[in-house]
Amino acid sequence: MQKFFLDDEKPKFSSRNKFAKMGLTFDDMKLVYDQNATVKSADIDVSTVLTPTLKLKLPLISAAMDTVTEARFATELAKLGGLGVIHKNMTIAEQADEVKRVKTATFDSDIYPNAATDNQGRLLVAGAVGVTSDTVKRVEAMAAVGVDAIVLDSAHGHSEGVLRKVSEVRDAFPTLNIIAGNIATTSGAAALYDAGADVVKIGIGPGSICTTRVVAGIGVPQLSAVRDAAEEGARRGKAIIADGGAKTAKDITKALAAGGNAVMLGSMFSGTEETPGDVFEDNGKRYKTYRGMGSIAAMEAGSKDRYFQGEVNEAKKMVPEGIEARVAYKGALADVLAKMMTAIREEMAKMDESSVADLSKNGRMTRDISVIDYEAEVAHVKKSYTMPTF
Repeated sequence: MQKFFLDDEKPKFSSRNKFAKMGLTFDDMKLVYDQNATVKSADIDVSTVLTPTLKLKLPLISAAMDTVTEARFATELAKLGGLGVIHKNMTIAEQADEVKRVKTATFDSDIYPNAATDNQGRLLVAGAVGVTSDTVKRVEAMAAVGVDAIVLDSAHGHSEGVLRKVSEVRDAFPTLNIIAGNIATTSGAAALYDAGADVVKIGIGPGSICTTRVVAGIGVPQLSAVRDAAEEGARRGKAIIADGGAKTAKDITKALAAGGNAVMLGSMFSGTEETPGDVFEDNGKRYKTYRGMGSIAAMEAGSKDRYFQGEVNEAKKMVPEGIEARVAYKGALADVLAKMMTAIREEMAKMDESSVADLSKNGRMTRDISVIDYEAEVAHVKKSYTMPTF
C-alpha cells in the first residue's frame, strides 16, 4: 500500500514565523463591482464543470447531512440543476436505495429544463462515505445503482488514513468521480489530488452549527482556504468545492470569486420542505430540525468516524464538534433557490462576470477592516446550547 508522507515539505516554524499568514473570511471581504459592467443578469451562465462527467447547471451542492440530504431533497435539487450528496447515517442497503431513488426518478424536461443529468438523461446524485472498514462495500453498493460521485468525507482530509482510503477507493473504482475532503491548505489539496481525488472539498470548521474551531481550536478562515486550494486546483486543471460558512447569497458569490468551482450548503438549504424530518410548531411559528454531523445525536447515528471518534461507544465520552438546533421552516426548495440564484446573478452582473468560470478566475474582492470575524461562532439557528468547557 502506498505510504503518504505528510510532512516532507512542511515548513519548520521558528519563533519568528510561528504564526501563519493572515486569514480572511466572508465578512472580511467585499466584492469589487465594475463601474463599466455590461453583463446582464439574465445572460449569465451559472453552470459549472467539476469533472467531464459531473456537470452542473447551478454551482450548488447540498451537504451530506442527515437533516439536509436524502433522496427527496437530492431529487429536487438535481431537477433544479444542482447536486445532492446522500448522507451515510444509514445502512449500506438504505443508502444505496436512496441513490437508486434519485437515479430512477422521472421528471418533465419542459418543466425542469436545467436539470443536472448524466449522459443517459438520469438525474445526478452523489453519496457520502467515511473512513471505515466498510467504505469500499458502501461505494460498491452505490456504484451498482449508478451513483455519479462518491464524497469521501472527513473533518481532517489531510491525514494519512483519509489519503490511504482515497487511494483504496480509486484503485477499486478507476472511473468513478471521487470528491474528497475536508482540507484548508494548498498542501492538503495537493495530497488529496495525488491520492486520487478528482475534486477537493475545502472547509475546516466554518459551518454555522460546526464547533470544531471552538472545541479543537483548529481551522483556516474560509476565503483564504478556498483561495489557497484553488491555486493548486487551477495548476492541475481540477475543481474545488467551498464547503461551509456561507450565510447569504453574497457569501456564495464570494466563495466562487475566491476560486471555488461550486459551493456546498447546509444551513442555507436547511428547513426547506424537501429536507428530512417533520415540520413542528412553537408559539405559532414553524420549524424543522437541523444538526451538525459532529453533534452528539448525529455521531450516535453513524458519523463518529468523520471526527476520528469511531471507537468511542458512549455518548458521554464523545467530544462533539457540532450542535443540534432548529431552523425556521422555509418552504419549497425551488422558491428558496430561485431567490438565491437571482441574488447571485445580480452580484455577478455588477462585477461584469458572465459565467461562474469567469468569476472563479477573475473575481475581485477588497478587504473590509471594519468588521469582526464571527465565522467560528455558532449562529443563524435557534438553539439551546452551552459552549463546552473542555
